[in-house]
This record gives sequence, C-alpha cells and structure tokens, in this order.
Amino acid sequence: MKGVYTVGLLIVSNVFMTLAWYGHLKFKDWGWLTKAGLFLIILISWGLAFFEYCFQVPANKIGFKENGGPFSLFQLKVIQEVVTLTIFVLFARVFFSGEHLTYNHGIAALLLVGAVWFAFR
Repeated sequence: MKGVYTVGLLIVSNVFMTLAWYGHLKFKDWGWLTKAGLFLIILISWGLAFFEYCFQVPANKIGFKENGGPFSLFQLKVIQEVVTLTIFVLFARVFFSGEHLTYNHGIAALLLVGAVWFAFR
C-alpha cells in the first residue's frame, strides 16, 4: 500500500512541478498575467514548487526502504522520472497543441520502460 501512496503523491507532486516549470509559458494567453514580469513569474513558479515539495518529500519518505517503504533510493528516482515525463507529455498535449510527438519520443519512452525494468530487477 505504501507503494501506491508513494506513486500517487509523486503524480500530484509532478503536476505542481510541471505547472511551476512550464505553466508560465502560457501566461501570455491569460489576460491578467500578460504583462507579468520575470520576477513575478519566478514568484508564482516558486509558490507552485512549494506545493510540489509538500507532496514529493512525503512520497519519498513513505516509499524509501529504510523508512519501511518498498523502494530503494534508485527505484524512487526512476519512478519519479517516469512520472515526470508522463505528466509532462500529458501537459504538453493538453496545453501546447502545437507540440507533436515523433517516433523518437516513442523510442525514448521504450528506453524508459527498459530503465524501469532494470531498476526493479
């Protein structure tokens, strides 16, 4: 069950992270943030990153083997990277319709599946 909680918290964490890192690229489309300066954008992104950490830190604490969780440190990192890229692809497809996936991206995804297999082997 700790593994499910860990992955769930990492998913929520990565939604906030993706919004913090890439959401500001769409601010120009939102009227009230059109003229936002870089400093304000950084503060908004920093605020979103706070919530990322509110979910990411407990995810790693709950999931880490030495704290009674099911995952090694390396397994946690691989899970986090796969979750990050999955959330990013969904985000890009929804908010940035001009971005297209190519076969290279598909190959990269298969290599990530291989990374997961090797990390859990």
